[in-house]
Amino acid sequence: MTDFPGSPDSAARERDAAESASAFAHPAVAPDRTAAYGDHPDQVVDFYAPRDGRTGAPLVVLLHGGAWRSPYDRAHVSPLADFLARRGFAVANVEYRRGDDIPRQRDGAEPGAGSAGPVAGRWPETFDDVAAALDAMPALASRELPGADVRRIVVSGHSAGGHLALWAAARHVLPEGSPWRLPAPPSLRGVVALAPIADFATAVGLGVCGGAVTQLLGGEAGSVLGGDAGAVLGGDAGSALGGDAVAVERAAHADPGVLLPTGIATAIVHGVEDIVVPPAVSEAYVDAAARSGETVGLTLLGGVGHFPLIDPSADACAVVAEELAQLAW
Repeated sequence: MTDFPGSPDSAARERDAAESASAFAHPAVAPDRTAAYGDHPDQVVDFYAPRDGRTGAPLVVLLHGGAWRSPYDRAHVSPLADFLARRGFAVANVEYRRGDDIPRQRDGAEPGAGSAGPVAGRWPETFDDVAAALDAMPALASRELPGADVRRIVVSGHSAGGHLALWAAARHVLPEGSPWRLPAPPSLRGVVALAPIADFATAVGLGVCGGAVTQLLGGEAGSVLGGDAGAVLGGDAGSALGGDAVAVERAAHADPGVLLPTGIATAIVHGVEDIVVPPAVSEAYVDAAARSGETVGLTLLGGVGHFPLIDPSADACAVVAEELAQLAW
């Protein structure tokens, strides 16, 4: 759970705990097929065929959350993948390399330095993997799910996975020289991001996921923000990151809030009661998109926190499926 300015009261924390318990109570659902997109054990995709046997089903590429940290893998969103397959989608549930008790993201740092738990993300491996998985997806899906229509791909992700979904749709606007830059927009029908870590300046200011953004970029969680964390809200990533040169340079290649406009249809679903990734993070992204001349749809769900968006037993999951359908069909 996250501490941030205006920290939630006990009732909000109890709601979040109950929602989390419900979302994680579902048993993992085995995929129909699994395929590798690289040599590392984490470079795999689980495929779920539409349960009604239809052909020509749109493909949802699903990127799981978990603050880019290793304890959370694709298994926890497999019930969502199955839910979407029962709604007529083909689903590709992507794994990617995440942070662990590995050396910090800079040369010479000690493993786990400055952190009591896993590091958030691996630079550049997390981004290498998402780019590689998306690049390989049409061929992999055509082979593993012949009934999928790879001309109709929608990328979706939750929390940190929502960040990666937005990033994957913005690779053609990455800075020149970026190893992940595409020469043209990716062939996507759109993006549906669920409670995404969509704007780094706001996320850092709110201390989202225990400083996960600064760790992802190679900084030390809790060390780059001086004074009042809330003071950076509405600023840019550079001021939010306290002038940390490495983190600021990397943010230019990784922050969806600066990789705009994309020209890709984008919708965000966010719970009003979310205390893990507060809706202000998505609102900041939507505002940044508007300043760039682009409209991003934002659906705010009252009485909903962070986890119902991936919980098949929650009404919010039906909203997610509808948002996907609007882009896919």
